[in-house]
Amino acid sequence: MGWRLAAVTAVAAATLLAGCGGDDDGGPSTGGPPGGGGQAATPAITLTISAREDFPGSFGSVGAYEKLTGSLHGEVDPKDPRNAVIQDLELAPVNARGMVEYTTEFVMLKPKDIGKAGGVLRYDAPNRGNILTMPNPAAVPGDAVYFERGYVFLYAAWQGDVPKSSPARLTLSVPVARNKDGSSITGPYAAELVPSAATSTMSLPGGVFNGSMIPYAPASLDNTQPGYTLTRRVNETDPRVPIAPSEWKFADCGPGGAPFPGKPDGSKVCLKDGFQPGYLYEITYVAKDPKVMGVGLAALRDTVTFFRHRSADAAGTPNPIAGAIRYAIGQGTSQSGNAMKTFLHLGFNAALDGGKVFDGIFAHVAARQTNINTRFAVPGGGGGLRTDHRAFGQTAPRGLAADYEDAVAGRTGGVMKRCSETRTCPRFFLGLSGTEFWQLQGSPVLTDAYGFTDLKQPDNARIYYYASTQHGGRSAQINYNPAQTVYPAGSMIDFADTFRALFIALEDWVARDIAPPDSQVPRIADGTLVRPDQLQVPVIKGVSFAGPSGTVPIPDFQYLGRYNGFPLLDYGPQYRPQDESGIATVVPPAYLGRDYAILVPQLDPTTGLAKAGIRALDVQAPVGTSLEFNYVATPGIVDLVNLGGSYIPFHKTEAARTAAGDQRPSLEALYGDQAGYLAKLRTAADALVSQRFLLPADAQRAIARAQANPVLP
Repeated sequence: MGWRLAAVTAVAAATLLAGCGGDDDGGPSTGGPPGGGGQAATPAITLTISAREDFPGSFGSVGAYEKLTGSLHGEVDPKDPRNAVIQDLELAPVNARGMVEYTTEFVMLKPKDIGKAGGVLRYDAPNRGNILTMPNPAAVPGDAVYFERGYVFLYAAWQGDVPKSSPARLTLSVPVARNKDGSSITGPYAAELVPSAATSTMSLPGGVFNGSMIPYAPASLDNTQPGYTLTRRVNETDPRVPIAPSEWKFADCGPGGAPFPGKPDGSKVCLKDGFQPGYLYEITYVAKDPKVMGVGLAALRDTVTFFRHRSADAAGTPNPIAGAIRYAIGQGTSQSGNAMKTFLHLGFNAALDGGKVFDGIFAHVAARQTNINTRFAVPGGGGGLRTDHRAFGQTAPRGLAADYEDAVAGRTGGVMKRCSETRTCPRFFLGLSGTEFWQLQGSPVLTDAYGFTDLKQPDNARIYYYASTQHGGRSAQINYNPAQTVYPAGSMIDFADTFRALFIALEDWVARDIAPPDSQVPRIADGTLVRPDQLQVPVIKGVSFAGPSGTVPIPDFQYLGRYNGFPLLDYGPQYRPQDESGIATVVPPAYLGRDYAILVPQLDPTTGLAKAGIRALDVQAPVGTSLEFNYVATPGIVDLVNLGGSYIPFHKTEAARTAAGDQRPSLEALYGDQAGYLAKLRTAADALVSQRFLLPADAQRAIARAQANPVLP
């Protein structure tokens, strides 16, 4: 049997100073719904804990942990000006109290003895409903450091179109907007369908990143109406070739379905001659029933505020971590890191009592923002060179400073504009892998819009570039299938240890006012951030890949200069590009003829590794070149490997290197023997520890792994 905890969030008086707040008794509202006579009702939160279980392990003086699973049912006041930015909130249904309702699922890890908690609530934003970063000391010994410090971990849903496809996925229920007369709201919608194999049917909503989310239904299954099209092309820049309406339908004609035109189904698209891999299909249609997706930002704000500050419900039932939290740090990785930037940009780090929701935020491998606050929002989208090139997440500012100037669009104001106005800006870390520069348009956070000068970052922010890395960090293994990628796929460079050290540094900055390391980024001023055509790449020749199927020669490296551009797009007059909000009426968007500059980290022409940034152990003591990009091998497709890099090992001996004509050093020249390699590794580890980019225990483990896996005799 679960138990329920009813609690009411309190809105303090308007004169309450920002940052004061504190616990309250969660007393009941005394008035009616907003807008009526008497005192207004305050939004209510009801907590259900459905399961408790022991978490394996015991951690220093903190001891054992437990895992709580449950949900929060909450309310958002549509008349509160702090919620006014939420698109279509005024069109959402309200309850008898005049409130818009939501339900968010959560998981919490906490010390069994809450009195031993260290005072920090760490919120990790799910990525498309998935918990990506739950620490696992049994598999990753370094993660024990968080438990030993007594963290309380919270994972709560923020994205309203995640299906409950597995028990591990956290979902959020948000309302559907409707016209004032109760009829369905409709509008234009576009999606890309990218088949990996020949198939007769593809499911909506489509896209490489967004394909498993709940789709928006078409207003009509009649695809001959205006606004309904299906096109195909090979590359993003190729002309769209229309497919006649008679050749495709909203239907299922896959296994178990029916021959074309198939069984009518608004969640699927059937193509008479079948979808073929190698083509990029784009569908546009009139969608109906948009979700008020921006409610997820308010739900996150109020969920963290509740766990952080509220002591009990109206009946006195306690919050399970009441009184244990002094600081809150939010973290998101990739798409969910983008969401944390959007949360901050749209002003949701200001709690309803005027204080801060998060004292610190870490947006990890997160170059953009997330499209969560438009009508027919697509929070799960993402972009690459060939696919989703004009994906949402493109128009909101990349620059962090409140007074950031966007000369390309002619707008001012960066990510921290609203929090600066309310004095609720957190201490902020942004982490960037190399992939963010090549595929996800990362450099505009570092430079002016035209790429001529380096930006001065806010005092409360640090930006850390993980040198020579791919989006996912180090690969479990390097793979090479010449039919798929031109070069071996993966990376030898690990940023998991770097992230762990930086997170501790952020905690120290938030909780103890210990300044973190300075930003570590490539810069225009010193030549470490350059236009893609200025990249210096060494001659890489005559290398072979030793894999499970034998030794395969790697093609001599040829730099093709491919990167994802950043065009200025127009979604129509009802769309607010500065806030990535509003109603898109021009779909697909129109190109306005101007582009943001894209710059990339410069390479060391000797090793092919990045010059700037946090240069981890495998950059300072390398055994090969980890490049931040790779090329798709399919003939005719001009594309980078999706969010991936490439790894080309050094020759082992000087004789082999010289015979091949490879400009890079051999392992023999770099280290002499295994002892020389270990000495270089230890020197690099000592330096990274002293710089606070590596924890001592992680340095020891890395050296032990190198000893167990020799690279030289």
